Amino acid sequence: MKRKISTIGILGGILMIYYIVPVVSLLFWKANGAMIPSIMSEEVISAMITSVGTSIGSVLISCVLGIPLAYFLSRTEFRWKNIVLFIVFLPLVLPPIVSGMVLLTLFGPGSILGSLAMASGVPLTQSLVGIILAQVFVISPFVVIAAKVGFDSVNEKFEYASRALGRTKIETFWKITLPLSMRGIIAGMMLAFARAMGEFGATIMMAYYPRTMPTQIWVSFITGGIEKAFPMAIVLLGSSVVVILLISLLGQEVRGGYAPY
Repeated sequence: MKRKISTIGILGGILMIYYIVPVVSLLFWKANGAMIPSIMSEEVISAMITSVGTSIGSVLISCVLGIPLAYFLSRTEFRWKNIVLFIVFLPLVLPPIVSGMVLLTLFGPGSILGSLAMASGVPLTQSLVGIILAQVFVISPFVVIAAKVGFDSVNEKFEYASRALGRTKIETFWKITLPLSMRGIIAGMMLAFARAMGEFGATIMMAYYPRTMPTQIWVSFITGGIEKAFPMAIVLLGSSVVVILLISLLGQEVRGGYAPY
């Protein structure tokens, strides 16, 4: 048994090292005072605000639309359920560039929706709306899948007991099912936010401007190499870690403060 545990630990440790070492290498590569002005530049701050703002908005939209779908898939058996699950997984297997192409056919300037939106003064591409449309398409499956796993883990006997005590389905969902499944939902939110912050392919197809951090990093890299892209990579890494930690702490507070009754 000790040998098996040791082998498992070594194999897992190798992968953990492979995760950590490149990040540490990035942090210490030219980590000096000369990069501080670059981090505080207008283009970096603008891209950071755009990325964080649109990512938070995309996660919230994904939760509003995805959590009800996850609950429906978890609690309902119907003939076409596997087809619905396949559709949910579809954005995950599409290459990001292809996702952007698919979205352009629906929301691009030459499409019906795109033309109508442009005529109304709300362009669906080259705008914050375009970024959010791209991010929601790519990240919402993480919320749906993780939330469904969370709902699946909740014993339905708790829901039956709540209904027997006189609560409605909506009250049971808010007071029993949702809090008990919050761990899965929070995990989905963290994965979705991290994916939104790093989304490049679909986003650049839908909106080259305003630039998100990944787009700005790419532009800086092709024009000035790693040295120019380095400060923005550090900012992207730091802002992602901070927000994910905040979401994680929020999840702990929600779970810690819940007591079913």
